[in-house]
Amino acid sequence: MTVFLGEFYLLCDGALQICTQLRYLQRCLRERQVGCLYKSPEKTRSAPESLNLEPPGLEGTSRITDLQRPGQGRQAPRLAADPAAQGPRAVKTMRGARHLSTRRCCAGGSEQEQPGRSSAQRGEPGLQSGPCQPVEATDDAFWDQFWADTATSVQDVFALVPAAEIRAVREESPSNLATLCYKAVEKLVQGAESGCHTEKERQIVLNCSRLLTRILPYIFEDPDWRGFFWSTVPGAGRGGGDEDDENARPLAESLLLAVADLLFCPDFTVQSHRRSAVDTAEDIHSIDSCEYIWEAGVGFAHSPQPNYIHDLNRTELLKLLLTCFSEAMYLPPSSDSSNTNPWVQFFCSTENRHALPLFTSLLNVVCAYDPVGYGIPYNHLLFSDYREPLVEEAAQVLIVTLDYDSSTSSSPTVDGTTTGTAMDDVDPPGPDNLFVNYLSRIHREEDFQFILKGVARLLSNPLVQTYLPNSAKKIQFHQELLVLFWKLCDFNKKFLFFVLKSSDVLDILVPILYFLNDARADQSRVGLMHIGVFILLLLSGERNFGVRLNKPYSVRVPMDIPVFTGTHADLLIIVFHKIITSGHQRLQPLFDCLLTIIVNVSPYLKSLSMVAANKLLHLLEAFSTTWFLFSAIQNHHLVFFLLEVFNNIIQYQFDGNSNLVYAVIRKRNVFHQLANLPTDSQSIQKGLQRKKKSPEPISRTNSQDGASMEGSRPAAPAEPGTLKTSLVATPGIDKLTEKSQVSEDGTMRSLEPEPLPEGNPPSAVSDGEPWSGEVSHPQRDRRRLSSASSSGQWTPTPDWVMSWKSKLPLQTIMRLLQVLVPQVEKICIDKGLTDESEILKFLQHGTLVGLLPVPHPILIRKYQANSGTAMWFRTYMWGVIYLRNVDPPIWYDTDVKLFEIQRV
Repeated sequence: MTVFLGEFYLLCDGALQICTQLRYLQRCLRERQVGCLYKSPEKTRSAPESLNLEPPGLEGTSRITDLQRPGQGRQAPRLAADPAAQGPRAVKTMRGARHLSTRRCCAGGSEQEQPGRSSAQRGEPGLQSGPCQPVEATDDAFWDQFWADTATSVQDVFALVPAAEIRAVREESPSNLATLCYKAVEKLVQGAESGCHTEKERQIVLNCSRLLTRILPYIFEDPDWRGFFWSTVPGAGRGGGDEDDENARPLAESLLLAVADLLFCPDFTVQSHRRSAVDTAEDIHSIDSCEYIWEAGVGFAHSPQPNYIHDLNRTELLKLLLTCFSEAMYLPPSSDSSNTNPWVQFFCSTENRHALPLFTSLLNVVCAYDPVGYGIPYNHLLFSDYREPLVEEAAQVLIVTLDYDSSTSSSPTVDGTTTGTAMDDVDPPGPDNLFVNYLSRIHREEDFQFILKGVARLLSNPLVQTYLPNSAKKIQFHQELLVLFWKLCDFNKKFLFFVLKSSDVLDILVPILYFLNDARADQSRVGLMHIGVFILLLLSGERNFGVRLNKPYSVRVPMDIPVFTGTHADLLIIVFHKIITSGHQRLQPLFDCLLTIIVNVSPYLKSLSMVAANKLLHLLEAFSTTWFLFSAIQNHHLVFFLLEVFNNIIQYQFDGNSNLVYAVIRKRNVFHQLANLPTDSQSIQKGLQRKKKSPEPISRTNSQDGASMEGSRPAAPAEPGTLKTSLVATPGIDKLTEKSQVSEDGTMRSLEPEPLPEGNPPSAVSDGEPWSGEVSHPQRDRRRLSSASSSGQWTPTPDWVMSWKSKLPLQTIMRLLQVLVPQVEKICIDKGLTDESEILKFLQHGTLVGLLPVPHPILIRKYQANSGTAMWFRTYMWGVIYLRNVDPPIWYDTDVKLFEIQRV
């Protein structure tokens, strides 16, 4: 026993020493990487010792600063003195960097004066002062050091190649940086042509991919270099033969086509179809990549055997692809739809023979992913999930390739007559972007079911509740999924109709409401709030969505909202009320959208719960206070929206909505105050004075919140210092939607907006004509303000108040109060009722047939595609991708122009 214990202690001591050494090495690497990320170039140069750490096995790997030779200034990138001697695949013209030969750096400067130097380089050959020519492209011994077959990871490459050193080489040795990029692309092209049959070839391809992933953002951030990859490579003609330089293929095209080939390379990224080891290896140029789609699903029935090595290799290549597409990050936001991303445009064109299988592979990998699996508790802690990084990368590449402004062209058509496969490989009418084209042409119901189930399963994953805490895996890429779902609905109307055809749409609705409620207090998640609201606005434009909301809500997802018994419509209204009353100030521009969604579904809501009815009345009470109505030029629109909700329910769903009718009767003084709203200057100023005494934009009193759901946590604000990206402004609700009138047979007819003279409000709005939500005014596009801070530019006047007060659609509600209030008062006195349940029973059996005005036509505000929202989606999408890619931090500390990186 003593001997056993002695051996046990020795084992523990040895394990402890190993753990200590590993922790030390890990800390060194982390300090090495963090030092590269967070130190300015000046600090990096002043602390050269931080650059000495190299992970084990990388001692022989060449460093980027090997490219920086003394005496070499910022000159035109070239490969050698005699390009003709370098073979047909050498870069002859580098148009994007030709004009870089305007200055040369000083020769003979000290080490401290030259950026990017480190003590690791101080004894290396070629770094002493004095003139030196660029490294020739034919010097294979030198260039091969960068992709030697040592085992590295993308994190190692980022640690060994700091930002300061890349920028230093870019400024002082541009020709060497150009040659490095060219040689790396050349290696990828050679790997794609050979099929990567050996382990050494695969390692070289992966190392080149990692190196380009590291360098490309620094190429894009410099306007002088941005066109470099679109310079031509002689001998790489589009026809494959020896053509003139004019027909030569740009470096970017060679890179994209090589990556596309490598993504379907047998035994490297896909399973080989060889029957045995003696069979000849497949030729990558003769295989049909449609037979090698990565996952079963849309257009492909066979599910290949999982292979984690293939998943890792695909992830590396997709990361490079995403980095190529990220040139959009370095251009300022522009509403000009002609500014297409040339990388995406080429990759999604007919030049890419793998476009169809790659699109289906990405879509199927995302939609087939099940993070929970068999549901074994804590399985994500016991086993590595190699599929999740691939799914995240696939989702990000997919939404970037689908970045297409549908408002500038006819919407992609769906050919419902095709048979056989999900997508026939012919050239259909529609956009040139094949990914958008293929997406718009999916039409088989089993494919729609596969996509919808997959997206709903992943969106619902963060909501999964288990008895054991943190025992189920939680995904983090729900924002990418929401963008993908938006693209699916926007580009494929048949998919949208399929989603709304059954109650499956509620599997999308509940997670979105969960995310909205959870993010309402977090300023770093404003973009998530917008995308969720935009999706619900899109869905609410269809009648079926309102009808589906009547399904009882039984799945109890823990949210900090009042406990209620009711339908999904109740859940939607309660969550929207919570967002408006307890969200942060930056959500105020969304109030129009939130209420528009409720207006769109209101004619179809058969029975609201008492909780939801009280929430609607509380919103009206808060929005109709004089200080709120008079403090901004658009605030009264919210009152019009809410009155339209009440009118729709009273006119079309009176029988089942006794709870709402009772709430209206109880709060009748709110409607009387609106009808008697003062319009004289003295009363207006008095109303504005009340604002100064009330710091909160929305009163939270009388909201009757009650107890929150069991297991819920209150929405928390962002942690101080949390990174977020800025977003462009969204269009106003009148630009975001178009009005459609519902006919008696249920069809919708678009209403053309009538031109209005500037400064005049629309014609009188009666109960027979619902308010359109527009007031023509020179300042109508100004964002709603929560205070009267704009009073220097605009002050409410009696004429302005009268212009919209006279159009308040109060006729139906006033008629209801006129009929029912005396009856309710009489029954209470006669029977001595004090219990509201008896009054509700009386209202349930009551009727207003023949007593109300003629029902008005149902008016729906449908989302319409426009360049403003297309730009918003582009900014939001790239902001999400920027923040989510932190291991490695591909774009961190680069000069991004599309958005600003801010701290909360």
